[in-house]
Amino acid sequence: MRIAVLSDTHDNLWALAQALPELRQADVLLHAGDWVAPFTLQRLADGFPKAIHGVFGNNDGERRGLSAFAARYDHVHLYGDFALLDLAGYRVAITHYPELARALAQSPRWDLVVYGHDHQAHEERVGTTLLLNPGELFGGLTGRSTWARVDTETGRVTWHEVPGCA
Repeated sequence: MRIAVLSDTHDNLWALAQALPELRQADVLLHAGDWVAPFTLQRLADGFPKAIHGVFGNNDGERRGLSAFAARYDHVHLYGDFALLDLAGYRVAITHYPELARALAQSPRWDLVVYGHDHQAHEERVGTTLLLNPGELFGGLTGRSTWARVDTETGRVTWHEVPGCA
């Protein structure tokens, strides 16, 4: 299975539009929060027809609106502060916060733990768990608009940068 991993979109619709053709090659998409506005979630839902699993971040002030937009789509699942998933036997935890992600990664229960918040692209093995921050799709803090794809069969992470969107 190919899993696209995003975080910290912060309403950068231009980066999202440029990333969508490659994102669509994934089988499922995870978002670790800071969508910011509901229309960002809507654009992603309209552009990615397969399952989307996401959580809230600290900049998602309009949680009610985000939840209402997510409810319009059968393939969009918005969980709140944590998502604990079993994707065809591949166990995934999603949170926005690095310290919570690191604590989750200490448990061998998870194959993949995804987080965001600090906008820093990061890939690390903690025992048998892959701890992953895809960086920021926003691109405004680090100067790089990034996302990652995880291949569950090989365990390989492929990094993607959206040019000209930071």
